[in-house]
Amino acid sequence: MIPPALQEIVDEFATMPKEMRLPLLLDYANGLPPLPDGFDSSEMQRVAECQTPFFVAVEVDADRRVSLFFDAPPEAPTTRGYAGVLAEGLDGQDVDAVLGTPAAFFTGMGLSELISPLRLRGMGAILAAIKRQVVAQTT
Repeated sequence: MIPPALQEIVDEFATMPKEMRLPLLLDYANGLPPLPDGFDSSEMQRVAECQTPFFVAVEVDADRRVSLFFDAPPEAPTTRGYAGVLAEGLDGQDVDAVLGTPAAFFTGMGLSELISPLRLRGMGAILAAIKRQVVAQTT
């Protein structure tokens, strides 16, 4: 099941006219929070399936809430946009909500008409990397 905050974003994309979806994704790219002080991409997991250098880190707190951290270059706006969607939709969710997020939730966003299959696979790989880190921290 898609967490409500993420479902709102999926619905937002789905109801947008096709020509507005890419600008909306770029809005999410621009809204991606910077890494907090003390965070460095060298300490983060690189998502090898992404065409561009993309890094993710996850922290699970004592209440089983998930915090997400992303590092992607400004020259990769679609990947940054997808990270922004995940940050907005999954950051602060509980472990079960994150792990229960369907791998291909983004298909409902209507991005397959705008983004190459290779980039879409990268999007799925980012969520898979998040889930692996959550599992590693909670087992």
